[in-house]
Amino acid sequence: MKNLFSKKSISKDIKLLLMMALSLSFFTSCVSTKNVTYFQGSDPLDTVRYSILKTVTPLIPKIQPDDILAVTVSSLSIESNEVFNFQNVTPLITTNFPGVSSNGIARNQPLGYLVDPSGNIELPLIGKILVINLTLEEAEIKIKRELAKYLKEPTANVRFLNQKVTILGEVNRPGIYNLTDNHTSLPELLGIAGDLTIYGRRDNIMLIRTTDGKKEIVKLNINTREVFETPYYYIRNGDVIYVEPTKGKITSSDRTLQLIPIATGVTTSLVLLLNLLFK
Repeated sequence: MKNLFSKKSISKDIKLLLMMALSLSFFTSCVSTKNVTYFQGSDPLDTVRYSILKTVTPLIPKIQPDDILAVTVSSLSIESNEVFNFQNVTPLITTNFPGVSSNGIARNQPLGYLVDPSGNIELPLIGKILVINLTLEEAEIKIKRELAKYLKEPTANVRFLNQKVTILGEVNRPGIYNLTDNHTSLPELLGIAGDLTIYGRRDNIMLIRTTDGKKEIVKLNINTREVFETPYYYIRNGDVIYVEPTKGKITSSDRTLQLIPIATGVTTSLVLLLNLLFK
């Protein structure tokens, strides 16, 4: 009867176990940089240091009902200025949006002027002004024209106070962020949110946008430079961004799979020990 525990047989088993251990170790530790590198060219071997991309123009938002506007008035009359600007500086609403203040600390937010269902705002002395479907610049011109009836050399500055975007999923600081202008891009927003975690999918970022009462769901890939040329490169008011987790996130939370590196290390040590004993 052939000896099942011969040195030759054990040597083959040792080699097999060693190969299995190395394979498991490689499988659990190897991460491709291609999956986490941003804005790659179409050619993986591309060494061009200068590229010209198609220009994408951000949408200029127009004033709609329920918008909240900050209207800052300046003129030669300091007393009149204070009457108009009182609504902009009185702290009445408390928020704790991470984008409102540093480190996510709550602070008071100005109330501003609410656009009513008919598209009007009501200013002191002037009364109601129709601003619906106007850009901020157009609203400034219209308000300035009305102010000139009461003030000497007036100027007006109009800004949105309620523009915001929500970012969820595998980012370091998920939350609701205020938009200060219409030029905030997707990379800028991800930077504000502390960038993606190592478990965030760079190739499948979901953007949910409401356009003309309809929901759009778009998948964006920031691994490639094509994201710079998409109409969804600039963030709009009300956008929701969701960063999907990778399979590695599920793996890292699975207790069984967490033990694989430990088992691999024990197996490797055992194989080396047996190899020394039966050499």
